[in-house]
Order: sequence, then C-alpha cells, then structure tokens
Amino acid sequence: MIVDCAHYRDGRRQHEGAMPLEQAAARCTQGGFVWLGMFEPGPDELARVRECFGLHELAVEDARAFHLRPKAEQYEDGTELIILRTARYDDEREEIDTGEISIFLAEHFVITVRQGIASELRGARSRLERRHELLRTGSASTLWAILDQVVDSYAPVVAELEHDIEQIEAMVFSGAVAPTERIYSLRREATDFYRAVHPLLAVLGRRLQPGKSQAELLPYFRDVHDHLLLVNEEVAAQRDLLATVLEANIAVISVEQNKINLRQSATMERLTVLATVFLPLSFVVGFFGQNFDWLVRHISGFTAFLALSVVGLLLPCLLLYVWLRRRRRLPTPPVPEMGNAAPTHARAASEE
Repeated sequence: MIVDCAHYRDGRRQHEGAMPLEQAAARCTQGGFVWLGMFEPGPDELARVRECFGLHELAVEDARAFHLRPKAEQYEDGTELIILRTARYDDEREEIDTGEISIFLAEHFVITVRQGIASELRGARSRLERRHELLRTGSASTLWAILDQVVDSYAPVVAELEHDIEQIEAMVFSGAVAPTERIYSLRREATDFYRAVHPLLAVLGRRLQPGKSQAELLPYFRDVHDHLLLVNEEVAAQRDLLATVLEANIAVISVEQNKINLRQSATMERLTVLATVFLPLSFVVGFFGQNFDWLVRHISGFTAFLALSVVGLLLPCLLLYVWLRRRRRLPTPPVPEMGNAAPTHARAASEE
C-alpha cells in the first residue's frame, strides 16, 4: 500500500497529497527527488514499482523478505538498498515489537518499504519537510531523517528493558525465586534487540567514510552514530546482566531445593526413630500374643502377667536406648587429608 509519494525540489515539497507511480517516476527527471513511502506492499505492487523506477530484481526480493540484521547493498546502477530493524515496546504485553524498513536510495528517488507496525515514518517525513536546508542536499537527507527516528525510537525500548531487568534483579538478589521463564524471555528479547542495533553501526559507518555523504550531512550522521553507540553499549550490558541474573536465580533455586531436602531428611529421621522404637515392641507384643501351652499354663495371675508384659516391653526399649547412646559417644574416624599423603610417600621413597 502506498502511504505517501512526494516530489521535493529546492528544499520544498512541490505539491499536496500523493501522486500516481507513473507521475512520480516522470518527476525524477525534473530535478530534485521523489520520496515514495509504502507499507507492506504486495508482490504485484512491488512489481509495478520495480518497473517504474528500474529497480534491481534482487533488491526487490530483499525488500519482500524479513531480515534479522540490518544491512546495506550497493548495485551496479548506483541504487543502494539499506535495511533497518525497528523496535517498539508494548507496555501491555511487556514485549518488544519489531519491524523493518527497506530503503531504496538513488540520486533522484527514495523508496521506503515498511514491514510491521513498529515502522512508522510519518514523523521523519514531517520533520524533514521543515528542514529546507537539509532537503536541498538531496535524497540522502531522507536517509538521515529515517535513521535519526529509528535510533531515537531505540531509547524508550532500552529504558523499558532496564526497568524490567531491575524488577527481576531486585527479586532475585533479595533471596526470592524469580520466574525463570521471564528471565529467559527478557534475555531473548535483549538478544534480538542487540541484533537490530549492533549491525547498524557498520551501516552508519559507511555513511561517515569520505565521499559517501555530502559535507552538510556528515555532522548529522555523526550525531546519529554517537546515539547508536550509546544504545549498543547499553543493550550489550543488559545482555550480560541478564546472564548474571539467570545464574543467580539458578543458585537461589538450588538453595531453596536444599532447604526442602533438609526438611524432608529431618522428617525421615523422625519417622525412622519412631519405627525403630516400635519395631521391638511389635515383636514382643506379637510373641506374647501367641497361644503357646507354656504361656497359658504359667501366666495364671495378674502379677505374672504384669511382670512378663512390662519387662518384655521395657527391656527392648532400654537396650535400644543404651545402644543409641553408645553409638553417639563413639569417636568419628579421622578423614585422611590428601595434602599430607603426598609428603608421606615422598619420605618413604627417599628412605628407600
């Protein structure tokens, strides 16, 4: 879909509203340059643009595909294809929305193909139309306006990512367990954002080389490059910080798991003591509960019943208590140190 198409000459827009493709292509020979803006065009629409402006077929194919990294390509006819990655932070979903802008840059025309909702260029066009001195420099001024808006849009994304990371960091280093999935999600977003920012340094660096840009535009490209360097450093630091936070969260999870294991071990120890106490008692009760002839004939009174039953129950408990106390008093055998073993062998070898 064609969003806007304008002819600029002598630093001013020559008409109001958009113009047809054929008329825009004809205006390219009348001085100045034409800026054609498109949003998610279909194959047929791109084919018409290629036919009207004589674009290279490989450049058109690149504009239709979605790229993970920014890049710049120079073609034999002098047309330059520059692909940028855009980003916007969604507060509701707490995620980064990405888009793409393909820029066909030639002496007499500029064609921008936008993909994704995070690729608005209305502000860049409006601001450039108010800078008549920059518009007079030619079509390269549109590249500065687009780059400046894209790089400026990175700053809010960096700030929102920093806010999310600070929340996770405060949770982890306070001793609480943070959602590991959220940390992985933030690190993936930071990595994708880094792929959009870091390669753009090389694209901007080409514009700063001698003879690549007009002298009037060089200070503006340097300013954008400085802003991009700052964003790149911040995103790289956020990636490293998220890696540290992830390791710390894993350590916190391990500590919590150890606490659970200790509580389970203490519970099992109590159950084992109870089972150890009742095991001999169960044996004695089961033994005296049998109808042997000797038991029937010799336990004829209450005194004999009390003596055999009480002694039979208390004696195993007393023996078990004495055995446990004796085991606690036994000294723990010393563990040989590895550091002392080597000198002992060395002395033995020297004595031999």
